[in-house]
Amino acid sequence: MPMKIQAIIGLGNPGEKYQHTRHNAGFWYADSLAKFHNCQFKIDKKFKAEVGIINHMGKKIWLVKPQTFMNCSGQTVIPFVNFYRIPTDEVLVAYDELDLPVGIAKLKRNGGHGGHNGLRDIIPGLGADFKRLRIGIGHPGDKSKVTPWVLGRPSLNDAIAIDRCIEKCIGVTDDLFKGDWDKAMKNLHTAD
Repeated sequence: MPMKIQAIIGLGNPGEKYQHTRHNAGFWYADSLAKFHNCQFKIDKKFKAEVGIINHMGKKIWLVKPQTFMNCSGQTVIPFVNFYRIPTDEVLVAYDELDLPVGIAKLKRNGGHGGHNGLRDIIPGLGADFKRLRIGIGHPGDKSKVTPWVLGRPSLNDAIAIDRCIEKCIGVTDDLFKGDWDKAMKNLHTAD
């Protein structure tokens, strides 16, 4: 049976101060996807989120950007998924990944939080069986530099590489909507 996606959740920090920081790669993907599908976000105060709906072949797919801070992402994601009774394995969470080079993205079926505070806040209430889209932002090389790195802006070259990477992610999202996870993985994980 194909693995469908009913909700895509892009993680980031709200507000202009964080808009262009690496930690907002999940928001950048959600914004690009919304633009591609001509989807408008609306504030949903109940879930502390910006929420949009993508219509794909008569099917409704939720697009969600939590407006809590990253460390509190679960405050949006858990109630949203539970309220709409979305099976955990039909949720895709997009986020910045330190352990992938800039410009590389990988799909993953489940797993731990890998030190990511957004995932760390989601997993206790949702479980770990959701899908992930890991958008590479590179690593600063030293653990002590991680916080300023994720909360900093990428260089121009890195920003261009991340934008291209997100375009590639948008290109495989249709396969995810159709439930063709293996095709999406193969196309995303294959170098251009």
